[in-house]
Amino acid sequence: MEDGRCRLGLAGRLELVRRIEAGQSQRAAAAALCVSPATAHRWWHRWLSASAPERASRECLRARPPRPRSCPWQLGEADERRILDARERTNYGPARLAGICARHRSTIWKVLRRHGRSRRRRSEPRQTYRRYEWAQPGALLHLDVKRLQRFACPGHWATGDRSERHRTRNAGQTYAHCVVDDRSRLAYVELQAADTGELAARVIARAAAWMREAGCGPVEAVMTDNALAYVRSEAFSRALAQLGARHIRTPVRTPRWNGKVERFIQTLDTEWAHARVWRSSEQRNRALGSFLRYYNRRRPHTSLGDRPPISRVHQEWRQDI
Repeated sequence: MEDGRCRLGLAGRLELVRRIEAGQSQRAAAAALCVSPATAHRWWHRWLSASAPERASRECLRARPPRPRSCPWQLGEADERRILDARERTNYGPARLAGICARHRSTIWKVLRRHGRSRRRRSEPRQTYRRYEWAQPGALLHLDVKRLQRFACPGHWATGDRSERHRTRNAGQTYAHCVVDDRSRLAYVELQAADTGELAARVIARAAAWMREAGCGPVEAVMTDNALAYVRSEAFSRALAQLGARHIRTPVRTPRWNGKVERFIQTLDTEWAHARVWRSSEQRNRALGSFLRYYNRRRPHTSLGDRPPISRVHQEWRQDI
């Protein structure tokens, strides 16, 4: 492939060489073809140093790719393999892989493209949406629940064998009550044995207190779906009244209104609940605190410019990280 910046094409270079072989000086041949003497010198010496097969195929007169022969700062094979393995395991994009591989997202994207792995699996077109964000951290809290199974040993999801005899049956369920701040995306999660209004009231009170300790302002509103635990619970209504917060309910069949906590629950499921094969649900539950500390203080967040949620709280209130 010829470089579009070259003044002479392949035929012009061959004509230049023929003129010099016929007896013209390099300067005279360059003037005849309207190029500089340095250009004539370069192509003539490439012709002289080429072998007979290269002259016959005219390969020595073709433009070379404009890239360096070596790049000292390019990642090594082991570092690139680590990025590719993380991509294979998680199917994350460059933004998520940046927190795992400790590399800049642009570097990860170049590695994926160089190896033909820059395209993720295709998904359905997104629904129409309108973004919103409250001005102060802690002013609007999103609340929802993620249901998880209890187990004493890994099941068919981990082993792939549905015919195994030893299974955990009737072990019950665990409910992860998730609270996410609208402004900073700061997350608070409690694991409870049920999904009732009384438990939701205790969770939202403790979550509001935890948000204040983290640096957020007072709660002005709490957004939930139309679950009975929120709509018909007097305990939940009293908890909101004590906080001085109004209750915002999402329209029917419109989960994207509460999309920040819905997206956090998806992250919680992929990066904590099903991130690895846990020996038991107790081991999984003990790891929740470590994941939340990583999520709130270190994990890059795309909507925050690849900074963790706690950075926006400190930025808004002029505190030091």
